[in-house]
Amino acid sequence: MSVAKNNVSLIIPVLDEQESIGELYTWIKKVLKTSKLKGELIFIDDGSTDDSWKEISKLAATDDHVQGLRFTRNYGKSAALHAGFQICTGDVVITMDADLQDSPDEIPKLHRMIMEEGHHMVSGWKKVRHDPFEKRIPSKFFNWVTRIFSGIKLHDFNCGLKAYQNRVVKGIHLYGERHRYIPLLVKWNGYKKITETIVVHQARKYGMTKFGFERYITGFLDLLSVSFITRFRKNPMHFFGLLGTLSFMGGFGITVFLVVDKILNQHYDLPVRDVVDQPIFFLALVALIIGVQLFLAGFLAEMIIQVSTNKHDYQIEEEIKPNA
Repeated sequence: MSVAKNNVSLIIPVLDEQESIGELYTWIKKVLKTSKLKGELIFIDDGSTDDSWKEISKLAATDDHVQGLRFTRNYGKSAALHAGFQICTGDVVITMDADLQDSPDEIPKLHRMIMEEGHHMVSGWKKVRHDPFEKRIPSKFFNWVTRIFSGIKLHDFNCGLKAYQNRVVKGIHLYGERHRYIPLLVKWNGYKKITETIVVHQARKYGMTKFGFERYITGFLDLLSVSFITRFRKNPMHFFGLLGTLSFMGGFGITVFLVVDKILNQHYDLPVRDVVDQPIFFLALVALIIGVQLFLAGFLAEMIIQVSTNKHDYQIEEEIKPNA
């Protein structure tokens, strides 16, 4: 499809959603026509075991604006979004789930907030959710923790309905379960115009949720991982070196104290206890060893970075080339 100004790319991960694909397609096309937007629909079949791919193939056969990718197995939502980000061409990129819980009626508003208001990213906020109580409460806690760690004031990090400038998604590398932390990755890449807008959350019409309670546990671990990488990817020695220094100096200080205490007790003929007979000495020894290991880990990480760093690790917003 030729790239037209102000067009939109819709990236839709699919996992066993055969009942909703056709209805979602019709809804999206109606909204695009009414709002006079030109766009492409990219369906990513993430290893569906039903007839989702057949439904996507039917749409692609009759509409040149429909693309489809099919994974050999279920790789996860992050992989699906990443694949879509690589091939999308729209000036505005919008992601949404295929289960009809994200309303396509939000597309014109999201497009306007990106193109006219100049935001790098707009995240949906499902202020009124049609989810069971046991799902809403952990989600609120998850979002609160993520706000604290990231410093990004969003109410709903995991909302599938999001919009981006095209250049923003091209610099995002997703894997694992990191789709939950796209706002953090966007911020780390230097795009700080991140905002949110209240969106309609539809009640589930077909099937059942694909995510269980375990996502909150793995999500917290991913948050720690993403937070570490975004802060210390280019200077890991700042992290390992600081911890190593604190550990080493603590162990060294305790050892010096024990030795000086023994010398002074001997000098004043006070009861003397061997240094190695005191449990705190072994704690100091462990602290010394851990400190050295953390330093070595920092040095090795720095050496790896020196070898692997290339120009693609940096986001270039504009470039001026000399006249020929």
